Amino acid sequence: MSFSGKYQLESQENFEPFMKAIGLPDELIQKGKDVKSISEIEETGDNFKVTVTTGSKVLVNNFTIGQETELETITGEKCKGVVMREGNKLKVTLKGIDSVTELVDENTIAHIMTLAGIVYKRISKRM
Repeated sequence: MSFSGKYQLESQENFEPFMKAIGLPDELIQKGKDVKSISEIEETGDNFKVTVTTGSKVLVNNFTIGQETELETITGEKCKGVVMREGNKLKVTLKGIDSVTELVDENTIAHIMTLAGIVYKRISKRM
């Protein structure tokens, strides 16, 4: 299955505790908790372009599976990481956050981030 497509956030769990744990200010957490972000994924072989639009904020990351690259985190920091593919999952660890993006079925993506035991789960549906 290909990750390529546009997905809209349907639901999320543990948004506030996770955002607090990564140091986001309360004001931004309150603004962001009800925004339905849109993720657009372009997959060409092992090359990916992921664009996440949340309100007026646009985050774009380009990477190649298995190669070190600079990625921007949800806090806007840039750091190096290696994205690995395991079947229908993309995995990377950035600044102590384990991130797994899983293609659950052809229309659903689950993005799970874990930091210090706090698990933040996002479910997005193909548009």
